[in-house]
Amino acid sequence: MSDRQEAAGTGGPADRTTWSGHAGAQAFAAVEAATDRLLGYPFVFRALSRRIGPGQVLVDYGCGPGKVADQAARLLGARVLGVDTSPEMLALARGSATAVAGFHLVEDGRATGLPDACADAVMCNHVLASLPTEAALLGVFSEIRRLLRPGAPFVLLTTDPACSGTEYASLRIGDPGQEYGPGDELTVRLRRTDGSWQEVRNHAWPVGLLPDLLERAGFRDAAQHRPTVAEALTVADTDFAAGRPWTAERARPPLVITTASADRTPCGRERC
Repeated sequence: MSDRQEAAGTGGPADRTTWSGHAGAQAFAAVEAATDRLLGYPFVFRALSRRIGPGQVLVDYGCGPGKVADQAARLLGARVLGVDTSPEMLALARGSATAVAGFHLVEDGRATGLPDACADAVMCNHVLASLPTEAALLGVFSEIRRLLRPGAPFVLLTTDPACSGTEYASLRIGDPGQEYGPGDELTVRLRRTDGSWQEVRNHAWPVGLLPDLLERAGFRDAAQHRPTVAEALTVADTDFAAGRPWTAERARPPLVITTASADRTPCGRERC
């Protein structure tokens, strides 16, 4: 199963299975992700571009079918390595993400074949919602810290469960009128590229908890930013940003970028 647990069925809104197996990987690749393309990924890439240069190693933790990793490799000139818990996702990625340098399976919480301090940066997009406990979050953050050289940047993209019930261009987080505490199950609706919707069982992790968890896992200088549509008009693809009204995204932006740096505790020096 991919680190994401957002949905894998081919039916209607009642289909709430996960991204497991070959069918799940294919379904994940069919998610539209318009809101992410406006308010998420362009800001992840901007944050990374300020800290890494061409040829440096960027790990995409929870890369899924590799679309975002491939885009990062082309935009940043970085040597991108994708890692995921799903062999089926990695098989899709190997067939489509042609700019990515390599892919590694996460087994027992560890990215196989990647030594300590091998990465100049790590990005992690929409992985936390699949994790049911605080201990699981700390486990992912600790593995990412292991991969990073001291002082290197970590960029994390998450949805804000406080924005529950709002119908965005390509998703709805939770149900209208509901409030969610840490780890609570919620349902996320995602739009497919064919215009249909699918549902997934996820977990709510309030964004305000993340800086403390990152510090506990060996990070420092955590900061958070909530991108707006006004900012996106200068950061995202111009034609794409101008192609929709983005009414809900303007009123209540649902995505948060959290950045942090690996602390400077000595660790392995072997490179990827």
